[in-house]
Parts: sequence; structure tokens; C-alpha cells
Amino acid sequence: MFGTSGVRGPVGDEITAALALDVGRALATDGAETVVIGRDARDSGAMLVRALTAGLTECGTDVVDVGVEATPTVARAVVREEADAGVVVTASHNPAPDNGIKLWTESGRAFDDAGNDRIAEIVEAESFDLAAADAIGAVEARDVVAGGDARRLHERALRESVSLPDDLSVVVDLGNGVGRVTADALHAAGCDVETLNGQRDGRFPGRPSEPTAANCETACEVVAATDADLGLVHDGDADRLMAIDERGRFVGGDALLALFARREAGADDRVAVPVDTSLLVADALAAVDAEVTYTPVGDAYVAAEAEQPGVVFGGEPSGAWIWPDRTPCPDGPLAACILTALVGAEGPLAALVDDLPEYPIRRDSVRTDAKSAIVERVGEVADEEYDDVSTLDGIRVETETGWFLVRASGTEPLVRITAEAREADDADALFETARGLVDRAAEGA
Repeated sequence: MFGTSGVRGPVGDEITAALALDVGRALATDGAETVVIGRDARDSGAMLVRALTAGLTECGTDVVDVGVEATPTVARAVVREEADAGVVVTASHNPAPDNGIKLWTESGRAFDDAGNDRIAEIVEAESFDLAAADAIGAVEARDVVAGGDARRLHERALRESVSLPDDLSVVVDLGNGVGRVTADALHAAGCDVETLNGQRDGRFPGRPSEPTAANCETACEVVAATDADLGLVHDGDADRLMAIDERGRFVGGDALLALFARREAGADDRVAVPVDTSLLVADALAAVDAEVTYTPVGDAYVAAEAEQPGVVFGGEPSGAWIWPDRTPCPDGPLAACILTALVGAEGPLAALVDDLPEYPIRRDSVRTDAKSAIVERVGEVADEEYDDVSTLDGIRVETETGWFLVRASGTEPLVRITAEAREADDADALFETARGLVDRAAEGA
């Protein structure tokens, strides 16, 4: 039932009020006595929050509803409220017709596989502990958590943990989502902030929610045409952060990951990254005698590894960034503030990015309803034809010239293909090899 980022899908098909009701019942049955709930700006979220709240309270759990807020804002509220769990109703960067449910532990970290499996088993068995009439849970629907508005407290935490410059001009593209806390924190620090797509609207009329280069062309044009020092771009629930340099160039996730990792790591430190991460990051860390530790793709896996000794930072090229000493949740606003501080301290983002080597990396996806079967078949062939094969998440093959990865998406009906080498021709050849393996596997699926 749960993928790498909770349960997501089209509303009215995979995501229904009945499902939300049962997830609420299951979370309460699993032992949560107090649960913090929040949601993104999608209209369907209100219905799903009501259903979740009904399921939780029906089983005796108290609910604190913080309203429409960024995912990291809600996750931080779980910790401040000393709640047993949290729920965010969001489909993150998915298209507007989708929605989803993501669960959070009392520490503000996403549920791991074991936790999600417990909830799924309770739902499937319908083994709910329903409360008697005099033991139904209470609901506190409020914008105030622990003495202040959840967003304001998040903003305060950002400004207290990051020394922000007061002389930069920043464009913040909110994508009609709920990441306003970024603009608020930068403005309060004294930055000149211009927002794009700042009106909350779960239909995402300004641009698609996912912050890709293709979806952020307008923001790139605005940054290039003004005196902005950088651009910051969020997805719909602001757990992701991508960037634009002062020339108007979209900065890829691997480059950002290398910059963040190099900033945080020193000798003998480790940085947690998923298996589809560029060699660029490993090389950047090797320069400071640090190293990468690989995880399956998904911020929950990165967050879990980031809690291990010696891991100072974790991130994904998709735009999820985790500083374990501050919060175990991917926090787009925190990443935005840290990147702004980095530019303020070390100079233009374009120069920082240009200082990194360029390794050609190829990424694409194949839509299919047989993703697991295809990856399994690719693995069988790879084991026969290659010596260095990893199955940590999908099939990753190391060669003399580079590597390629074939894996099933955890949230969509896709097989994802990635290939990288230090030379463009080698990257192209590895990608075509991987794509050929997928095509052959698909024919028999």
C-alpha cells in the first residue's frame, strides 16, 4: 500500500476518504495517542483530513490540526507538540489530480518500511481498536502550536539555525504551493525577496508542481532579467528545493548535492545519498577525505541512514535535503536558507557550480504496469553479463567507464533508467545498454 513516500495516487481511484479513514484508524490502533495533521493546498486535502481525523478520533486518538502548511512545517510541529505521530496529506510534486498520505514518527522522520507495513497490515485486516462513546479522541483545529503559529515557529527556527545575509536579492518560486515560510524567513533577515506563483492553489496553475528545469523556465527568465543573486524553487509541499544561479541557469540536483555535501562534511564524515546519485558527489567528498554511503531511493531511506553515527548530511538529486542535527525531515525552506547563506559567504552560485566538474548523466523513465517484473528480468540478465552488480535498490551495474541503474519507481508506474560516465560517449553507450535491457525485459512482461 505504501511506497517510498507514503501512499499516493489519483483521488477517487487509489486515494479515497475510505482509505484515509482506515489509515487514521490504523495509526490510532498502532498506539498513537496524539497525532498532528497538516496538508498541502490541494482541495481534496480537506476531505482527506476530515476522514483521517474521523478514523483517529473514532479509535480514541487526539488530533492537532495545523492546517495548510509545508510538509517540513508539519513535521517540526510533531516534535514541538510532543505528539506520537504526524500525518501530512500531500502528493508533494505529483500532478494536481493526485493526493496522498505520508506518516511521521514522533521524531519528525518519515515512517520506515516496518512502520508503514504495520499500518498496512492493520488496514488490510480491518483490526481496528474502536473507542467507546466516552473515549473518543478530541480535535484541536488551530493555527497555534506550542505558543505560536506553526509557520512562524518554523521561520524562527530557520533564522536561529542559519546566519542569513541581509544584502542579497532572491527570487522565490513557490509554485502555488505552501512554502511561504522561505520567503518570510529571507525577508525577515533583510533580503530583497520577489515571489513567483505565490498564491496558494492546489491546481498549480502557474507551473507543474515538480521543480524541474523544464517547469521552471519562467523563474529562470525572471532571475536572468533582474539583479537577483539567485532563485529558489519549491514543489507543492516545499519538502524539495531546487535553485537557479544569477545568470538564470537551472542548477541540477547533483550539483546542489555536491555543494551541500562539501559544505557539511570533513575528514572521515559520511554523506547519505541514494544509488542514483552522480559520481560528482563522491568525488567532491573524496577531496575533503569524506565519503558517500548509498541508500535506496527515497527520502525516508536517506533520513534513516542520516541518523547513523558519522553521517552529517543526506540528500537526493530530486531536491530533498536533510540536516540530521536540525531535523530528520527533508526541509526545503531550510535548504533554501542554507544555500542563500552559502552564496552570501562564498560568492555567486554560478561560480560555485562552475567550479564543479561536469559528468554527463542520462536519466529517463519508461511508463509500465509491470515495473517489478521488468526490473527482475533486467537483474537476471545483468547477473549473467556483468561482474559488479548491486541490488540495494533496483539493478545498479558498475563498469570500467561508469555505471547504470534500472529501478522501479516507488510512487509511480515507471521504470527509471540512469547512466553516468566521465565522458559523454560512454554515458550515452551505458544508457543505451540499460535502455536495451529494459526494452527486452518489457517484451516478455
